[in-house]
Parts: sequence; structure tokens; C-alpha cells
Amino acid sequence: MPRVYTRSDIASTAQERQSRLRNLQAGTIISIADSMMEPSSPRLVTIGLSTRITMFPQSVFPDTAEVDSQGQLVLGGIRATDLADEYGTPVYVLDEDTLRARCRSFIDEFRKLYPATNVSYACKAYINPALAKMFQEEGMGFDVVSGGELATAISAGIPMDEVYFHGNNKTPQELTEALEHSIGWVVVDSFHELQFLDRLAGEIGKTQDILVRVSPGVDPHTHVYTTTGTLDSKFGFSIQTGHAAEAIRMSLAAKNLNLRGLHFHLGSPIFELEPYRVATDLVLRFAAEFREEGLEMQRFSPGGGFAIGYTRDDEPPPVSDYAEAIVSTMIETCQDLGMELPSLVIEPGRSIIGPAGVALYRVGGIKDVPGIRKFVSVDGGMGDNIRPALYQAEYEVVAANKANMEPAEKVTIAGKYCESGDLLATDIMLPNLASGDLLAVPAAGAYCPSMASNYNMNPRPPMVLVKDGKARLIRRRESYQDMMYCDVV
Repeated sequence: MPRVYTRSDIASTAQERQSRLRNLQAGTIISIADSMMEPSSPRLVTIGLSTRITMFPQSVFPDTAEVDSQGQLVLGGIRATDLADEYGTPVYVLDEDTLRARCRSFIDEFRKLYPATNVSYACKAYINPALAKMFQEEGMGFDVVSGGELATAISAGIPMDEVYFHGNNKTPQELTEALEHSIGWVVVDSFHELQFLDRLAGEIGKTQDILVRVSPGVDPHTHVYTTTGTLDSKFGFSIQTGHAAEAIRMSLAAKNLNLRGLHFHLGSPIFELEPYRVATDLVLRFAAEFREEGLEMQRFSPGGGFAIGYTRDDEPPPVSDYAEAIVSTMIETCQDLGMELPSLVIEPGRSIIGPAGVALYRVGGIKDVPGIRKFVSVDGGMGDNIRPALYQAEYEVVAANKANMEPAEKVTIAGKYCESGDLLATDIMLPNLASGDLLAVPAAGAYCPSMASNYNMNPRPPMVLVKDGKARLIRRRESYQDMMYCDVV
């Protein structure tokens, strides 16, 4: 049965949480002390031979992944080597069972504790029409951050009532397209947008539902490039500076806008639970100050940022723990304030598609620099996975055609792009490799395809959906002609 929450469920007292809000409004940045953090593994770690020679890292591969009796990696009932032979490399492989299971997990775990929860897929992780239709089948809403993502949702026939439009600098064209297609929600992120949207809605003759994005000043201890809820961020109206209060009052006064709640997003990936507790409590207490001015918290969105494992040493909290941390704090704080409970909106993206994806590469040239490093080059790299170069992200790498062989040598997996920093993995242990071998990189479903580029005029890889021994192409490989299609001579 769903758990019944009491004040004792939350470690911090009401007085402590009120003190946090006062400190925040006084200009103090809140950083969760290490002693308050939930235990987790470091995200950037050096993994030695002792951890690499254990077993196949099942925890970071899709649910259906296995190694058959011949030592071949199998995804969705199909050998990885067969997928590579049919579709070429590099190629992104998505496991349908994992995708659907992750959608159901978020919906089930949050609604079990709080039925009035909307789970919206964060399209920036990666979206295309085939995936949009699948996520809609699973009961997901959608969070878009561009006109292109909105157009994808429209092309897939997604109802607009549960689509949320985010972004710190939406263009006039994007906002016009959104209103013309009767988007459900616009998450306002700047004074410029607030004023333009009010005027645009008036010209079209409609009242647009909005949320205001606030920045709570809570540091979630993730990578600086993906931290979004602190004062020094381009996103949101800061509570510390008074901008959030000003934005709420302007929204309430706008003739053509209907302010129905607040949104925040701390960053991603967040391996700890305490930042969600602190920020949820703080933002709700901040919202309560505007009740007499007309703010009704009908919807509350703490965003996403839910972590996944990239290496076998990563230990992200289960979805149920995220759900309990957010829901229990929201209920506790609302009860303490005498506030009606709002609808809850969460926005998982990486945590849906990331674990479902595997990137396959073919080994090409091998360069051994004695006493320094052995480079194993593959036919992809930073053009299809920019994360190691951009964030120093680490991944597991498996020899897909030698998955049952023990590691025998330390190698660095190098991409084919004209950058010395184009390295997918550095100093990892793998079996003895030869040109033609197939390498698999798991947890590649999120941001790898959506941030892919045509650097060096390389076509972007195809994407294949696998299930029960069958494969379906949901995005073809780009051609040279595709890359020149928009050029004008």
C-alpha cells in the first residue's frame, strides 16, 4: 500500500526549512553538505583491472542484453554482430522493452505515491516520431525545448494539452508556432518572453497557461555544464535576486496569461536525493508567500535530472527513491503550510532512453606507443558521442564479439575525428583486439544521438529498435547528399 507520510519522514524540521528560505532570499547560495547526501559512487572514476575483469556489466546495458554461449553480445534477441552487419557501423541500437519498462516505472512509482502525477518525457535527451508515438502509448506527456522538438511531437500526432515548452530564449517564431498549435503549457524563463508571450496571446485571442521557472539556488553537485538550478545559471528567475518574485507578480497581472504554478530544474544527472528535498520544500514555501496576491499552485514541477549508470560502479537511486523524496517532501510542506496539494509534473529524459541505448563501433586502425598508450580507433567518435570530450563522461566498453573473454590489455578507444580529444574511453581493460572487432558502448541512448554532428562531414548514424529477435529501422543513416541538401551554390 502507498506509504502515509508524517512530519517525521523528513529529516529537516519545518524551522530549518524556513531558515533555508530566509537565507536564500538574503542571497545565500545553498549547497547540500556532503554529510547530508545520500550515499553514491563518484561519477568520474578511474577503473582498474581489478574491477574490469569481473563480469559482463549488465547493470548499464538494456534489460534484454545478454552474452550467448559463443561469447556474442545479444540485444533484444539479436546478436550485435548481426545488427552491425545489416545496418553498418556506427549504429545506435535501442531496446524497446527497456524503453517501455522505464516509462512504466516512472508512471507507476510516482502515481503509486501520488496519483495526480504527470510524467513528461524530456525530448532533449532524444526524440523522433517513432519514439514519440511509443511514449504516447505508454501514457507519457512531453517536454520540448525547441520548435524542432515541437514539430516532431506534432508530426507524431501527440495531443498538445500535456506538452510543456521549455527554454531560456524561445524565439518569436517558436512561441507563435506553439500558440498556433494550442500547446498546453509554456514554461516562462525570462522577462522578455513573459512580455512577448502576453502580447502574442492577446493578438491570437487566447489565454495561455504558463508555469514560471524559478532558480532555487540549490547546488545538486553534478557537472558544472549541466547544473541549472544555482544562481550563476542562464536558466530561470532567481529567488535570491528578487527576480522570481517580480516574474510571479508580472505573470499574475498579465491579461492574456494564466499562471498556474512553478517549475524548477536542478541539473542532471543527480545521484543524490537531498537536493530534491531541499529545493521542493524551498520553492513551495516561496510560492506560499504569494497566495494572498493570487498565486494558486495548481501545478508543481521539480523537473527531472534523474541519474543512470554509465559505469558498473555507478549506483543511481531507484525510481522509487526519487518518487518518495519528492512526493513526501511536497506533501509534508503543503500540509505544514496549509496549502492545497498541486498536480505534480516530473520530466525524465535521460533516465528513460539512456539505459535503452547501445552504440556499436567497428575497430579499424590500432596504434601501440610502447610505454605510453595503445590506441584502438573506431569508425565513430565525438561526432556521435560528444559527452566524453565535453563532460569527461566515462562509459563501459565491451568487445561485442568477444564478450566472454577476460580483459588482457589496457587500451584507449579513439574516434576517427580530427581532434586529439576525440577519445571515447581512456586506459580501459579489454580482450586482445584486432581490426574488424565490434565494440559496444552502453547507456548511449540519451544525448549521444541528440547532440550528434556532421563534423568532418561525417553522416550521422542510423537508429535501430530491437524487440523479441526483430529489428526495425527508425532513423536511416545520413547520406552525403543529405548533408549537402541545404547548401546553395
